[in-house]
Amino acid sequence: MLLLASVSCARSGPADGVQVKDSAQAELCPTGLAPKKATGTPIEIGNVSSLTGPGTFPEVSRAAKAVFDRLNTCGGVGGRPVRFTIEDDQGDPATAAQAARRLVEQRNVVLNVGSASLLECAVNSTYYAQHKIGSIQGIGVDPVCYGSPNISPVNTGPFTGVTVSLYYASEILKKQNLCRIRLFDVPGFASAFDVAAARWEKITGKKLVYAGAVGKATDDVTPLLLQAGKAGCDAVVVDGPEARGLAVGKAIKANGLTGITWIGLTSYYTDNVAKQLGATGDGLQSNSEFEPFTNTDAAPLRDWRGLMAKNGIPLTSFAQGGYLAATIAQDTLLSMTGEVNRETVTERLATLTSYETPMSGSPYSFGTAATHAPNRSSKFMVLKDGVWTTAMNDWISLPAGS
Repeated sequence: MLLLASVSCARSGPADGVQVKDSAQAELCPTGLAPKKATGTPIEIGNVSSLTGPGTFPEVSRAAKAVFDRLNTCGGVGGRPVRFTIEDDQGDPATAAQAARRLVEQRNVVLNVGSASLLECAVNSTYYAQHKIGSIQGIGVDPVCYGSPNISPVNTGPFTGVTVSLYYASEILKKQNLCRIRLFDVPGFASAFDVAAARWEKITGKKLVYAGAVGKATDDVTPLLLQAGKAGCDAVVVDGPEARGLAVGKAIKANGLTGITWIGLTSYYTDNVAKQLGATGDGLQSNSEFEPFTNTDAAPLRDWRGLMAKNGIPLTSFAQGGYLAATIAQDTLLSMTGEVNRETVTERLATLTSYETPMSGSPYSFGTAATHAPNRSSKFMVLKDGVWTTAMNDWISLPAGS
C-alpha cells in the first residue's frame, strides 16, 4: 500500500524456483483489487513521448498503458477507469508544446505519466509549473527532466548515470586513471555531462586523466578511444545511443584496446548490442538503471515481465521505466480517499517522499523540492560471448547528499 511518505510497490509472484510462462507471471490485479471493469467517469492521465523522429522511446508509453489497462479491468480507482492519452512530440519542440497544451487544457489531465522524449522536459517544464501539474517521467532524457519542481523521473538518467559509472570504476573497481568520452552531441547535453563528471570529482576528490568528445554525431569514435589508450586510462566511461555502443565495442576489438575497462550507459545495455557484438564485445560493461531486465529469474521483475509478454512489449530498460512510472501513479491514485483531480493529485505527489521498490536501487520520490533526481543507483552488466551478465549483484549508489 502507498503510505503518506513511505510506500512499496512490491508485488507477490510465483514462488522462487517455479517455472511459468512469462505471460502467466503478471498478476491478475494489483494488491487489494479484484477483476471488475471500471465504468465510472474517467480519470484523465497524459503522456508526451517521442514515438517518431530522431530518437524514439515507444515501449515506455506502451508499458505504462499496459499497467493502466490492467487497472481498468480491476475496478479502476474507486470504480473510475484511467483514460491514458499518449501524444507523439515527433522530437520537435513546437509539436511537444502543442501536445502538452492539448493534454492540460483540452483533456484536463490530472498528471502526466511515463513520458519519454529527447526534449519534452525542456520545452514544457515551465508550462507544467504554471499549471501546477506533475509528471512522473518514465525515462528522463534531457537535463531539464532532472531540474524541474514538477517533473520527477524514475530512471537514473544519462547524467547521474555518468557520475555513478565513474564512482563504480574508481571506488568499487579501484581503477586509478579514470577517463571520460562524450559521444552524445545533443544540444544542451554537453554542459550537463560536464557537471556529472565534476560531481564525481567532488565526491571522490579525484580528477579525470583524459576527457574527450565528438564534434558531431557522424564522427568516428576510434580516434577518441585511441587517445584514451595513449593517456594511460585504466577505465573509460562512454555514452551515446545504442548505435554508439556497437561502434565502441567493435573499435575496442579492432584496435586491441585491451587492459582498459570500458563502461557504457544504459543505452548500451540492449539485446541488440549483445547479439551484434557477440564475442567481439567481451568485457564491455554497461550500467542498468533498474533491476537488470536480462536476469530472467529476478523475482522483482516477474510481474513486469509477464505484463510485457501479455501485451507484446519488448523487454528493455525503457519498458521498465514506463511500467514503474505507471505503477507509482496507480498506487498514488489508489491511496487517495477524496476527490481525484489535478489539484488533489498534485498535493498527493508533494507527500510522496520515499517509494520503495525492488526494481530500483534508490527510493523514488516527488515531494516539494525544486529539482528531482531520486534514482542515484545502478547495477553493472558485462558482455561475455554475446550475453549480458551481472558484473556484481549489488546496487552501486552514490553517497547520500552527494
